[in-house]
Formats: sequence, structure tokens, C-alpha cells
Amino acid sequence: MEFIVVTGLSGAGKTRAMHAMEDIGFFCVDNLPAKLIPTIYDLCSQTKTEKVAVVTDIRAGEFFSDLMQVLEEMKAAHCEFRVLFLDATDRVLINRFQETRRRHPLADRYQGSLEEAVALERDMLRPLRACADYVVDTTSLTTAQLKQRMSNLFLGDASDALSIHCMSFGFKHGLPTESDLLFDVRCLPNPYYVEELRPLTGLDEPVRDYVMRWPETEGFLTRLLVLVDYMLPLYCSEGKSQLVIAIGCTGGHHRSVAIAQHLYAHLVEKGQRVSVQHRDIRK
Repeated sequence: MEFIVVTGLSGAGKTRAMHAMEDIGFFCVDNLPAKLIPTIYDLCSQTKTEKVAVVTDIRAGEFFSDLMQVLEEMKAAHCEFRVLFLDATDRVLINRFQETRRRHPLADRYQGSLEEAVALERDMLRPLRACADYVVDTTSLTTAQLKQRMSNLFLGDASDALSIHCMSFGFKHGLPTESDLLFDVRCLPNPYYVEELRPLTGLDEPVRDYVMRWPETEGFLTRLLVLVDYMLPLYCSEGKSQLVIAIGCTGGHHRSVAIAQHLYAHLVEKGQRVSVQHRDIRK
């Protein structure tokens, strides 16, 4: 049985993630008090339910405070499960609450202050995030992209497969918080300074050809692919379930996109379970 505990910050997209998991065959239970998770686990084991996801978060109030203890007890009882943590930046979380006009579950503690409620929840969930098997930052993800991430993580034989997510980004838009490996390609020749290439992206052939033609790029890619190929079996033997590889340039339009696409194609050719996202390509 594949049993996923879905949790994370309010407004980070847990409901959308649950809907995406339902679409790929998971039996899902939303807003479950932490102490009932072992009961659902035992029941689904007895009925031989193959894929189960339970969503638990701060909405459960006092019942949620028991989650860490419950998870430790389940581990001690040799229950097999994984934890998916949904995250987003404070500003995006606040904007989402303001757009939907929903109240944050902790807002009453601060006379309705969203900023203080979000900060408190982030602090409360920090230990949970640290022990999660999967951390997905939804800050820049559309609903379709989040659905694709869920499919990439949980479709197929996820029991022993490492799910790899390649991401390009621009340093001027901030670091991706969920990255495990981060590579800075600002040292490579920049197509931005070629006038006819500036409005294009690393997905366009002229930009890709420009980035790839330099000996600096060839040297970088040779070493990058060797390093990644060497590290993947080590992560697998450690039992890691998800690996996020971030490639950054200044704006996230040209060099990082071309390099991330090249890495993605290489991993596909190697038969890895991999997805790609260009976080800042439209910014």
C-alpha cells in the first residue's frame, strides 16, 4: 500500500494536490485529525486499498498538534508511509487568501492579521517540513503544473524510484526553496547581450545554439552530467524519494532554461523519472 500524508501551509495548494492525486487513483481523505491517521492506515491495509492520501493541517486545531508524535509512533510500528509538504512564499500565501477572501485558520489569534498568522504557522510547521519526504513549493506553479508534479511523484512504482525535478530560475527572482542541488550558470556567455536573442528564451533554437556553442558550456555540461549520474545511485541507496535540481542564471530566461532542458533530456535518455519546470521564463 502506498500511503501519503499530505500537509503544509494554509493556502499552499493541499486541496488541489489532493484532487490531482484522486485523478491518478488515490483514495483521499481531507482535513483528518492526526490521531485518526493510524485508524485510516489500518482500515485501508485490511481492505487492501493500494493508494491512500490523507490531508491533515492546521485546520484541525488542537488535533493537529499531535501529528509529529503520531508519525513517530507509526514509524515505530513499522508502518510504511511518506509525507508530502506543500509550501509557498509568505507573500504568495497572503495574496491567495486576499484573492479568495478566506480567513486564515490562525487569523483570530492576531485580530485578523494575515502576515502574523502566516508567520506563526510557518514557524509551527518547520519541524514537519524538515522531516518530509517530498517538499513541493507551489509559489510559481499553475494548477496544471501542480497536477503534473503529483503525477510525476506518484504515478508508477513509487516505492523505490527516485523522482527528479529539473528547474530553471532567475537569481533576481529569488532562490527556489525546495532545491536539493543548485547550480549557478551565470558564468556562461549570456545571450541577453545579443540583441536578436534577447526577446527569445532557452527553449528557442537560436538561444540554445548560442549557449551550447561555447567551450565553457561544453566543459560545464560534461562535468555536470558526470556529477549528476554519479550522485543519483547514492541518493537512491539512501532512500531519497525526490530530488530537485535547480539551474539558475540572472533572469531565468536564457542560459538556465537551455541547461535545464539539456539536463532533462539527458535524464530522460537514461530512463529516469523526471520532469522539468522553467519557473521564471515568463517574468
